[in-house]
Amino acid sequence: MKIAAVQMVSTPDLARNLEAADRLLAKAAAAGAQLAALPEYFCLLGRRDTDKLAAAEAPGDTVHGPVQRFLSEAAQRHGLWLVGGTVPVRAGPPAAPAAPAVPANAAPGDRVLNRCCVFAPDGSEAAHYDKLHLFAFDNGRESYDEGRTLDAGSTPVALQAGALRLGLSICYDLRFPELYRALMFQDGQPPCDVLCVPSAFTYTTGQAHWELLLRARAVENQCYVLASAQGGLHENGRRTWGHSMVVDPWGEVLDVCKEGEGLALADVDLDRIKQVRTQLPALAHRRL
Repeated sequence: MKIAAVQMVSTPDLARNLEAADRLLAKAAAAGAQLAALPEYFCLLGRRDTDKLAAAEAPGDTVHGPVQRFLSEAAQRHGLWLVGGTVPVRAGPPAAPAAPAVPANAAPGDRVLNRCCVFAPDGSEAAHYDKLHLFAFDNGRESYDEGRTLDAGSTPVALQAGALRLGLSICYDLRFPELYRALMFQDGQPPCDVLCVPSAFTYTTGQAHWELLLRARAVENQCYVLASAQGGLHENGRRTWGHSMVVDPWGEVLDVCKEGEGLALADVDLDRIKQVRTQLPALAHRRL
């Protein structure tokens, strides 16, 4: 099964971002991908961090929520299992099909969830995951704190996406190996074949740790890692690291998109996973 990490340089303009995402997903499908992942904040990298509050959608709203509607329709249009990067979602129960649109002048909440929605090729939402670990960084010159606008999720999520068992995570989660161990051993389910990491790593932290951490997660969990990223200088002045990639169960980088819009593509070989887990059965040897 071919998988694709979609790399973007998202802007403060929702419509432009959705057009770019659709163009790149079409390329992924034309290249033979059956599963594609968009990066974190693919739909909006605002001029202010609070812009995501005004753009937040009701959970599960593929009727009035423009981003969730786009993801559902794009999965159908391109025949993909689609990991929809992240969408700002208001906390609360799923929206009813006939729920009215939120007025444009509605006051946004103080915080939202940073949600990764996965859509099946028929356009239905197969699963969603709310980012557990919220990023904060301060090196004396630049600082950032997601907790100012985001609420943290609470539950690890894995799902069956066609022939693949897929574990979900988002960006800063990559630094917490215990999350991936939880994804690998969920309620008697088989271990994940692919761990997905839609991200918007800063240039500074990405240059230092991005590939190192992705390869570590692949090696310790003996599975593929699909990492889709923001990659370039954004209109809001933020610079992201990019280097979207696919890593195999032995830690080999199979493909990488360094900077700018593009794709990283590779085939998931289930026999390769079995070979690695058989010759070095580290998952079976774990004691904690």
